[in-house]
Formats: sequence, structure tokens, C-alpha cells
Amino acid sequence: MKYLMLIYGNEEIWNALAPEDMASLIAKVDGFNETLRESGELLESEGLMPRPRSVRWVGGDAVVTDGPYVEAKEFVGSYFVVEVDDEERALEIARAYPGTLYGGGLEVWPLMGRDWASDEV
Repeated sequence: MKYLMLIYGNEEIWNALAPEDMASLIAKVDGFNETLRESGELLESEGLMPRPRSVRWVGGDAVVTDGPYVEAKEFVGSYFVVEVDDEERALEIARAYPGTLYGGGLEVWPLMGRDWASDEV
């Protein structure tokens, strides 16, 4: 089954990291990703650029505004997609993700496959 991992962080915390701490964290995340790539479990991993857009229907029109659409101190900074045997493995990967060492969090979302009606969620 495929899982989307949404990685949340706090901009104030990230911006306050010393350069050597940020470099160390990036190296840890790169190593984490490489291990998952080698195992065949990592399908995709990308950071997100600032300035998301929100599209909502208002009065019969699709209205585009600056996003994100929820107010929060944390923001989605990146994501990755894994394909694993079960949720237990997905959660094991999520718990091992080094990017949350300085706060933030990680949401684990099962993805609907083409045969989602037969998948156990």
C-alpha cells in the first residue's frame, strides 16, 4: 500500500537553527531517504516551495487566494510517498524520520489506489 507522509514544521524554529545544525539535519534526512530508496520503499520525495494557493468555490465561482487555507504556526514543508506492506511499516518509517528532531510533525495518509474499494483502510 502507498502512504503519503506530510512533513510539518514551524518556520520560526527552522529559521533559528544554526547553520551547522541545519546542515546536520539535511544530511540525516538525505541518509534516511537514501536508505528507503535502496529498499525500494521510497517512491517520491520533494520539498514544497513557499506561497501555496487555495482554490475554493464561493458563490458559484472558483476563487483563488493565497494559501495555505488554514491558519497555523506549522506549515507543510515537504512530503514523501512510500510503498510498504502495511500501516505498521509506514508508521515505523514515520517514527524514524529525522526531520522532526526540531519540532513539527509528520502525518501519515494512506493513498487510494485504483482499486481503493477493495483496499483495507
